[in-house]
This record gives sequence, C-alpha cells and structure tokens, in this order.
Amino acid sequence: TPGNIANDLYSEILQSSTVDLDRRSTTAQADDNFHETDSGDSWYDDDFSCEDSVDKLNKASDMDREWSRRHNQFHTIGYRDGLFAGKEAAAQEGFNIGFKDSVLTGYNWGLVRGFSSAMASLPGGLKEKLVKTEETRNKFQRLHESVQSISSTDAMTLFYEDHKRKSLQEKETAKPSSTVADQSNQSTDVGVLDNYHIQLQSILHESPLVEGHLKN
Repeated sequence: TPGNIANDLYSEILQSSTVDLDRRSTTAQADDNFHETDSGDSWYDDDFSCEDSVDKLNKASDMDREWSRRHNQFHTIGYRDGLFAGKEAAAQEGFNIGFKDSVLTGYNWGLVRGFSSAMASLPGGLKEKLVKTEETRNKFQRLHESVQSISSTDAMTLFYEDHKRKSLQEKETAKPSSTVADQSNQSTDVGVLDNYHIQLQSILHESPLVEGHLKN
C-alpha cells in the first residue's frame, strides 16, 4: 500500500542519516583525539627543550664562574710574584750601592779600632820603644778611648748621617748658583769616621818605628 511504501522510505532515510551522523561523529572524535595527542606531544617537546636550555645555561654559568675564579687566582699569584721579584731586585741594587759607598770607610774604621786597641794593650816598656815621645803616646791613648766609646750601631748611624749630608752637598754643588769657594769647602769636608782614620795616619807619621812595622 501507499502508506507502507512511505513508511519504508522514511525508515531508510532515517537510518541513512543516523549512519552518516555516527560516521561524522566518529571522525570528529578521532580528529579531536589527534589534536589532543599532538598538543600533548608539543607540550612535552617544549618542556624537554626548556629543561635542556636550563642545563646549558647552568653549565655556561659554572664555566664562567670557574674562569673568573682561575683568572683572579693567577692574577693574584702573578701580582704577588712580581712584587717579590721587584723587592728582591731593589734590595740587591740597594745592597750593591751601599756596599760600594761604605766598604772603604768600614775598612778604615776597622783599621783604626784594631790598631788603637793593639797599641793600648802593649806593655809600657814596649810602647816606649815603639813610640819615643810621651805626647805621641798620649795621642794614641786618647784615640783609643774615643774609638772605644763608639759602638757598632753608633758607627753605622754616623756613617749614614755623613753619607746623607754629602749627598745633599753634591746636589747643591750641581746647582748653577754654587760658587768655586763653596765647592772647595765641600771637597775638603770629611765624615766623622773618616776623620778618625786621618788622625791615626797623622799619629803614625810621628812614630816612624810603628809606621815602618806596618809597611813591612
């Protein structure tokens, strides 16, 4: 009948629509699942990439700190070694200059101390044979007493003061305003220790026997 045919057609159309809707729904669900999975994978990749970047930054920072520490360490060592080397060089140079300036004065001062002490320790009879006049013997005694009153520290102080004074005089002499008279006076100026040596030489000239024994 016409009514049954219409119902059958309607049922087929409805079933076809339902199948199509189910197919579309399944496809859409699959697409959604794919996008969710892809999004999750992307998030995982981003997270892994961030961790890798942080590790690289940490390693770079550690290397920078280690380099800075090493640089400061070796810079300090080099600076310290440079100071020590400079001090040693300056000390050696100062010693060389001091030795050259003081060796002659020190030698003459030792000669004065030794000879005056030797003369003072001689017995009276032997001293009279070597030194004929009482005046000269008294000069030896006074020289001995004066020399013995000066300690080694005092002698070093006297030498330093004399050396400093002579250096200042040399600077003044080098100035254009210095006169010939000033230069003459300064050239005859001697230190305290050198003056003792001059006194000894003068006394020895008055004692030919003693001077002859020294030369021999």
